[in-house]
Amino acid sequence: MTSPTSGPPAVPNAVLRVAPASPAAAAAHFGASLAFHADVSDVASALAAGGDPGFVVLDSRSTESWDQGHVPGAVHLPTALVAEQAERVLDKSVPIVTYCWGPGCNGATRAALALSELGFQVKEMLGGFEYWVREGLEFETWEGRERRAPDPLTAPLDAEDCGC
Repeated sequence: MTSPTSGPPAVPNAVLRVAPASPAAAAAHFGASLAFHADVSDVASALAAGGDPGFVVLDSRSTESWDQGHVPGAVHLPTALVAEQAERVLDKSVPIVTYCWGPGCNGATRAALALSELGFQVKEMLGGFEYWVREGLEFETWEGRERRAPDPLTAPLDAEDCGC
C-alpha cells in the first residue's frame, strides 16, 4: 500500500525500464552472438599466427572500395555477386568471415545471409574494414601495403591486446 506522502512507485531509468533478461536467456543470446560474429583483433591474431587459420576472410565491398584498402589475403566478392559467384570461388567446407566498411554498413551482413543461404558456414567481422584500420592493422591498397597509427579509442597503444 502506498502512503500519501510516498507517491507512486518510481519509474525506472531508461536502462532498466525493460528488465534485463534472465541469466539463462542472456547466456543463450551472447553465446549465439559469438557464433555469428568475430572481432577484428581476433581475426588479425588468427591470420598473423601463420599457417592455415581455418577460415577465409571475404571483403564484400565494391571494387573501388577494395582498391582503397582491404585485409591482406582477403577474397574479394562484392555482396551483389555472392549468389552468382560464391560456389565457384569459395569452398563450403571452410568457414568464411565477411566484412564491409564498418559498423554503419550492413553489406557484410547481407553477404553473410546470402552465403548462409547457399550452405556456407559464415561469421561477420564486427567493425569491418574501418576498425581493421583504426586498430592499426596492416592493409593492402592498389599501391601496396599500408598501416596507420592505432586509434586510442579502439585499440590499446601500449599493449599487445585489449585483454578482453
